[in-house]
Formats: sequence, C-alpha cells, structure tokens
Amino acid sequence: MMRARASGLHCWAAAILLVAEVPAVARDDAEVARGRYLAQIGDCETCHTDSGGKPFAGSRAIPTPFGTIYSRNITPDATTGIGGWSDEDFYRALHEGLDRNGEHLYPAFPYPWFTKLSRADVHSIKVYLDTLPAIDKKAPPNELALPARSRRLVGAWNRLFFKAGEFHADPNKPAAWNRGAYLVEGAAHCGACHSPKNIAGAIENERAFQGGVGEYWFAADLTGSALGGLSEWSIEEIATYLKTGANVRTRATGPMVEVIQMSTSHLSDEDARAIATYLKDLPNGGSAVKPRQDRVADHAISNHDSGRNLYLDNCVACHMQNGEGQRDVFPALKGSAIAQGKNPATAIRLILGGGAAASTSVNPNRFAMPAFAHR
Repeated sequence: MMRARASGLHCWAAAILLVAEVPAVARDDAEVARGRYLAQIGDCETCHTDSGGKPFAGSRAIPTPFGTIYSRNITPDATTGIGGWSDEDFYRALHEGLDRNGEHLYPAFPYPWFTKLSRADVHSIKVYLDTLPAIDKKAPPNELALPARSRRLVGAWNRLFFKAGEFHADPNKPAAWNRGAYLVEGAAHCGACHSPKNIAGAIENERAFQGGVGEYWFAADLTGSALGGLSEWSIEEIATYLKTGANVRTRATGPMVEVIQMSTSHLSDEDARAIATYLKDLPNGGSAVKPRQDRVADHAISNHDSGRNLYLDNCVACHMQNGEGQRDVFPALKGSAIAQGKNPATAIRLILGGGAAASTSVNPNRFAMPAFAHR
C-alpha cells in the first residue's frame, strides 16, 4: 500500500514537472517554426541538397563563372556538418562570410545578403537546423580556376564589394515596406539573381534588380521598368505570383520554378504583400518604352515570314494566334517580359529545351511546354 502510494506520488510529481515545462517547450517549438520559415525564405534547402540526396546534406554543384562550388552540409553532423558550430560561429558565417575556422566563404553563399538578417533571426535558423537529422556527408572539393581557389582573394573581394551590417528600418517608410525591404535585401536575397554582375561576380549596385543572367537564363527585371519590369503589375499580382507561381500575366519558368516551390510559396500572405510593396517602390531602372503588346503575330513578325510560319505552326494551339494565351493555363506572349523583354535568353531556352510550370498547393498542375530543339 505504501509502495503504491509512493508510486502515485512520483507520478503526480512527474506530471507537475511536465506541466511546468510546457511553456518552455512551446517557446522552443515556436522558435523552431520561425527558423524553418526563415530557412524556407532563404531557400536554404534548395542549394544545400544534391539531386537525389538528403535534405540539407550539401554537395549540390553550384556553377559559377569561375568554376563549380559544392554546397556544404548544414545538418547537425559534428564532423561534416555544422554540429560543432556555436551560435556565434553561425552568425559570423551569415553576417561576415567566415566559417568557424575564420576562413572566407565563397560569395556563391549569399552572405552579402544574409548579413542584413538580425541576430535573433539567425539564431532561429540555427535552432531549426539543429533539429534536423545529422547526416555524415562531406562535400566534394570545389572545382575552381586557379586564381579563384585562393580564400585570400575572397578577402580582397570583400574589401572591394562587401559591407557587413544588419538591416535598419527606414522610419519614413511604412511597416510593410520595411518588412519587404528586410526580406528582399536579406533572407530572400532576390538581387543575387535579379541583378547584373561585374567581371568579379559582384552586384552592379547602380543597376540592382534590373535583371541578371545566370546559367543562360535571364532573371527578370524587378524594377518599375516598362520593358520587362513590374511597372504594370499590381501588388496583388506580384504577391500571387510569389505564392502560386502564376498570375494573370505569366507563369514561373526555369530556375524560378524551384524558387517558387521550395521558397516563396511558403510565404505568409502578409510577407508576400510586403515583398510586393517593396518591389513596387523600386526605381525605374530601364527603358520607358513599353512592349508592343498588340503586335505579336500580325505585325511584329509580318516581315519575317519564316518566324511567322513557325509561330503559327507550333505555338498558336497554346498561346493563340494573337499571343493572348489561355488564362490560368498557358501564359500570354502579348506583353510578356520573357517574350518581349530586353533579354531573350529565357525565351530561347524555353523554345529549345521546353519547361514545366511550378506546382504549388494552389496551382498543383505542372503545365509543360515541349522542346523544339529537334525541329
């Protein structure tokens, strides 16, 4: 009887302790969720997961003009991952571009953007990564041209092109604008792809967000340019595109498909609108000349019979004779930044190699365009 009573007391005491610990666990769970959300915005899993590999275990080949860089393992494995990294080590990596041994990280890892993240947000990301399964996988050696192999050269690059510093809100702008600026200029690192780069691979700041070429794709102009930019897009259209991969104007294609599926489709409605608010306020960085929206098939190619005939033979079934496309299925070419923008790289890639649209919870069907390189 006494043993039973004592056992009951132990159970009661344990129950009290569990109840007392619930708030702490809830706070930890909330921080893990916050870190996961920020990691999704930063598209961490995409770059740190090899094709067919385990999430966040690294070894994905990242092509650069200077050779191939292989992403690092960022699981909590103590030997090949970041399991032995302190919170301060992790903050230095994102804020200063230095690993735990003080060696420079290559700017293919977007620390020039992640430096804008607050210490609290960086800590949340680390808390989330620490919950992942530890995977023992070492990345292959980078395959870089001889000068680019030098980590000291990265230090010189930093002195020329990199300025560390967390984001500071503009008191003259509304909260949504500041939140959008924080995400675009920080975690989402939009300008890393959507800006032209100089010969050293650094962003041309005076032309930031005016579009950039990478892996033979053209990442669209995000400024208010009427020629391929967002001048005609509403805040709602931008937010819808980020969340679903499509809107009444276009569908995501090329590398942006992966960005939509792995990153921006997870944005909260509020954050998607905040990003759109900030992008709509970017200055017009391009030509004031609007695309010839009403002359796709009938006039713009009237002097090019071969092009007209190819279009009529191969494209009209989906994109229609007037280039207006089919709403919510096949995008319009009339007024399209891809078809009529300032850089034809993406249009050429799609015509030759085809492509599939993003699949999201709102738009699960992956409508595809066939390749025409064989013709």
